[in-house]
Amino acid sequence: MQTPPFQLARTAAHAQPARHPDGCCQPTEADLRTGNRRARLHELDPHLHCSIIGTCLSTGELRKLVPKFADIDRYHASDLEIHHTAVELAIAGGAAAKALHKALDDRYSGAIRRFDAARTPDALLALWNDALKASDVPPAYWAVMTHSQANIEVRQSAFGELHMLSHLVGAANRADIRRLVALEKENNELKDKIERQQARLLELSGERDASARQLHEQSLQLDRKAERSASELEADVQRLAEKVEEGERRLALHTSRREAAEQRAQQEEDRARDLQNKLGEVQALLKVVQAECAELERATFASEDQPDARRRALDWVSGRRIVYVGGRPNSNAMLRSLVESAGGELIVHDGGIEDRKGLLAAALPNADLVLFPVDCIDHDSMSMLKRVCERHDVNYAPLRTASVASFIEFIARLAPIQSDARSTPPPSAFCLRHG
Repeated sequence: MQTPPFQLARTAAHAQPARHPDGCCQPTEADLRTGNRRARLHELDPHLHCSIIGTCLSTGELRKLVPKFADIDRYHASDLEIHHTAVELAIAGGAAAKALHKALDDRYSGAIRRFDAARTPDALLALWNDALKASDVPPAYWAVMTHSQANIEVRQSAFGELHMLSHLVGAANRADIRRLVALEKENNELKDKIERQQARLLELSGERDASARQLHEQSLQLDRKAERSASELEADVQRLAEKVEEGERRLALHTSRREAAEQRAQQEEDRARDLQNKLGEVQALLKVVQAECAELERATFASEDQPDARRRALDWVSGRRIVYVGGRPNSNAMLRSLVESAGGELIVHDGGIEDRKGLLAAALPNADLVLFPVDCIDHDSMSMLKRVCERHDVNYAPLRTASVASFIEFIARLAPIQSDARSTPPPSAFCLRHG
């Protein structure tokens, strides 16, 4: 950057000597001593005031200082309004600029003494770079901008680095801003909840105050009845106090009953929801069982006028090779008999209990379909057959149980599908999660 984004103000060291009213232009001894003094805040270029005020003074400090010199509400004014007013006061000079300068000098007196050791602009820049590495930016920025050795190049370098640092800090704070928005939303929700609770408390307090006012009015009426004896007045007051106490006890009783009723209602609602979910699961399971029973009866108890019912129920397995993994010995023997009677081939593997698992991996690639009951198979065998079937593009499907009915029902749903031996079978009606 060849030229700065601002023009430096003319300090007292570069300004023309002041002329006396009588026309004398000779500089005074004080004017000759200003060459090595630090620059004042109002003497700096106006473009620097925004960065100095925003970086070196906190909003809390500005809220205490700015309202003393400007017509602004320290409690209701926004942070931006406070900042803008402080910058305007610094540019205008006067008592406000002196107060801001003094506040900055008091706060960063240590940094000012440390930077006073610099006797050349290069030494001043070296101290500024060390402060940047140590992340000690606000004290160093004020000390550099007002240093007697700060020329246009030094101030331009410090201003540019601070400007780019503000961009980096803003980018890093975006995630914090998103979290802040979420926290504000949660805070608003909590505020709404607190307001509802306070409204309820105010309602109860109003009822209590109404009872208190009623008691007070009745007490005044008793006072106006001077002719009544003191004992009668005391008896009336006691009776009214008992009524108030009785009302408070009844209020507490009804409150506790209401809370207990709400808890019971919530428990009943949860129980009803659980029963509804269980009812849906039972109904789905009932449909599956009904379908299995129907297909089992159709395949095993065919009537005389339907001699081909069993063959039609197992027609899909004709000429196909099925691998059945898991199950029980009795049901597996019956399944093998049914499949062979329908013209198919059923290879049964117990999943590794007695049969070697190597035989299972060798039998799967040549199968037309692989079935396994989810209630009678170990997880290792099920995972292995899924991997092998997917590797060799062999269709596989789970059965709800190891019963004959589940096997026949699944095969019966395959019968209407006209496809070749490697067609994808329809999904099982049994859900691995809900049954």
